[in-house]
Amino acid sequence: MLVVRSLAFVALFYLWSLIVCLAMTPLFVFPRRWVMRGLDIYSRGISLLLAAVCDIRVERRGAQHMPTGAAVMACKHLCMFDIFGQFQWLPDFCFVMKKELVRVPYLGWYGLKAGMIVVDRGGQATALKKLVRDAVAGLQDGRQVVIFPEGTRGTPGVAGDYKPGVAALYRELGLPVYPVATNSGVHWPAHGFLRRPGTIVFEYLEPIPPGLKRAEFMRTLEERIEAASNRLLEL
Repeated sequence: MLVVRSLAFVALFYLWSLIVCLAMTPLFVFPRRWVMRGLDIYSRGISLLLAAVCDIRVERRGAQHMPTGAAVMACKHLCMFDIFGQFQWLPDFCFVMKKELVRVPYLGWYGLKAGMIVVDRGGQATALKKLVRDAVAGLQDGRQVVIFPEGTRGTPGVAGDYKPGVAALYRELGLPVYPVATNSGVHWPAHGFLRRPGTIVFEYLEPIPPGLKRAEFMRTLEERIEAASNRLLEL
């Protein structure tokens, strides 16, 4: 039954994605906020499919810690759902995405239209400067800049290699950073098609105030995200 449900979800997920991509095509000529609304609908549709087909609920915790305006958010990354699963809650998100995704039809196009921040992970110092510059532009518009500190999808229960991008944002912008924990990879693995029943939780944690030294900030960020994410694995 798990295999049948998972296969059915994968088929419906790609069908829903195709429908939304085609339906949103006319929005390229409209203001960015129209595309953001379309992405919100897309996210909610996937959550409904997960519940109906796979018996997977999507839950938000720590709503009191969610920013409503300009902010930097650092999220645990376990699967692709970590990206579009949060579209339905953030008022004006601006995800940091690797430049390779820009080449993906529709995904890259909508990412550019929505004003996502594109980074070249091999660009080192130049890439960090561009990241900070683009983040400043997003923050000036009151957006939530969302970054995955590990840079790529990891394994539940295993801490990834936290990259310097989030530290650069923290140092240069002088803003609090909002950590986000999740257990998503338990139910939607990074690789494979099986979708295991249960509850995917995105937990928004107390922000880390500005002013910490780089090493202390990175240690605090990793400890908070990993500890909270590991607690969610017990659900």
